Amino acid sequence: MKIGTKAIHAGVNPDPTTGAVMTPIYQTTTYAQKTPGDHKGYEYSRTHNPTRDALEKNLAALENGKHGLAFSSGMAATDTIAKLLEPGDEVISTNDLYGGTYRIFTKVYEPLGIKFQFVDMDNLEDISSAISPKTKMIWVETPTNPLLKVIDIRSVTELASQHGILVVVDNTFATPYLQNPLDIGADMVLHSVTKYLGGHSDVVMGAIVVKDDELAERLSFLQNSCGGIPSPNDCFLVLRGIKTLHIRLERHCQNAMKVAEFLKGHSKVDRVIYPGFKEHPGHEIAKKQMRGFGGMVSFVLQDESQDSVFSVLERLKLFTLAESLGGVESLAGHPSTMTHASIPKEEREKAGLPDSLIRLSVGIEDVDDLIADLNQALG
Repeated sequence: MKIGTKAIHAGVNPDPTTGAVMTPIYQTTTYAQKTPGDHKGYEYSRTHNPTRDALEKNLAALENGKHGLAFSSGMAATDTIAKLLEPGDEVISTNDLYGGTYRIFTKVYEPLGIKFQFVDMDNLEDISSAISPKTKMIWVETPTNPLLKVIDIRSVTELASQHGILVVVDNTFATPYLQNPLDIGADMVLHSVTKYLGGHSDVVMGAIVVKDDELAERLSFLQNSCGGIPSPNDCFLVLRGIKTLHIRLERHCQNAMKVAEFLKGHSKVDRVIYPGFKEHPGHEIAKKQMRGFGGMVSFVLQDESQDSVFSVLERLKLFTLAESLGGVESLAGHPSTMTHASIPKEEREKAGLPDSLIRLSVGIEDVDDLIADLNQALG
């Protein structure tokens, strides 16, 4: 099946009791047993729930994986992967990544004895030189947040396989509609389902998808033991959201390209970052490993003063000034004070993230209205 068909049908079957086409919300904590241990596959909803099962099967199918696991947030999914590590282990991460990921790595897991190195993954030699006998995991975001760097997944996974290192790819920005990291060697795919998969800014959720049975068993044990699972109602909402993933992403990509082109030609904009531009350093890699360039656009003003940047953000009307991304509505954010404030300024600057950068999550509204909003905000 192609992804548009998977989005609607994978993991979803008519309810055997009533024939309901939509997966029911099994709002229950526990399940009746005939005798101790004799049940219908469900004992307690932290461990398994039919609504969550349907979503997890759907997520696995979208990523061409074998096992999907849903969590209460993207950070709960990140935390579960980090629990695969032990004191003394080392992780190599991209140096441009979501602030919450940086925070959990440096503030939660580094004090427990796990070492993290943040490198520019544009250069494979930088990754290779960071590898040591203690390196157990390489953490990739692509496109990165918020500089939209495109990392060559295949090159990273080929390097990692030479050393027996696990590769995690945060696929939140691209979604399974635009790229499938498991197909090009990744061991685990992570999603903040909150974003494009849910797609309507009404659910907080995370997910992990894998192919390997043993890895899935370890993750499932942690999912059940630590309990960071989503509610049946949230699973239902995400199943509903995913049914339009392919349609939404087509529009997100179309609108983002037009918005990026408008910004590129505006006299008050210094530079625009979008993988769809031929001059973007990762453009050719994006063409090779993605099926589109995504709905995220970042840009820097000619006047980089805080007053100028804040003034533009405050004047926006259709673009809502808010954290998060990937919903049907357009959002604008200031990473340095919002999503990436947990990363020290010197680290942000080292990664190439200036305080003057504005990040747009381009929604699916009429693009002429979005451009008009940006035009009036730029003044």
